[in-house]
Amino acid sequence: MTTPNKVYALPPVVDAHSRILFLGSMPGTASLAASRYYGHARNHFWPILYRLHGAGAPDESYEDRLRFALVHGCALWDTIAVCEREGSLDADIREAEPTDIPGLLRAYPNIEVIVCNGGKSYDTLNKYHGKDPEVRRRTVLKLPSTSPIPTRQHKGLEEKATAWLDALAPFAQPRRDA
Repeated sequence: MTTPNKVYALPPVVDAHSRILFLGSMPGTASLAASRYYGHARNHFWPILYRLHGAGAPDESYEDRLRFALVHGCALWDTIAVCEREGSLDADIREAEPTDIPGLLRAYPNIEVIVCNGGKSYDTLNKYHGKDPEVRRRTVLKLPSTSPIPTRQHKGLEEKATAWLDALAPFAQPRRDA
């Protein structure tokens, strides 16, 4: 029997201009190994974010991707600070400890919308912080996971992108200078 690995979340990517907070559950092994949000080459997050803002293919450079997110008012973090997990699947997460989402929202009061990337993110946010006033005063959206693993409702990039773009269109903001 193998013992699950203890894994730790990445630090948040956020600035004073952030209006939308995208929350995953816990980065997968490829993302953690690279210290990058949505670092798996087949994850749909970056292509969807670029489409939301009318851009083409995502930048190759991770730093440019982060800059793109921030310039468009987007912050990134996760709902789980530390957990035990073997592999990358949310279903294998054990002993989860939450991140301090209310503290982040207090520190960055311009965040108006919280987007939960998948069910585990949404469930974790609600379990630990669902009644917190900092969370309750924001719009919270539960969107299909951008993981490349198909679900019953959303088989691939196009179906996921449609769901994300439909839900986020009212909140997308024009680009600001970096």
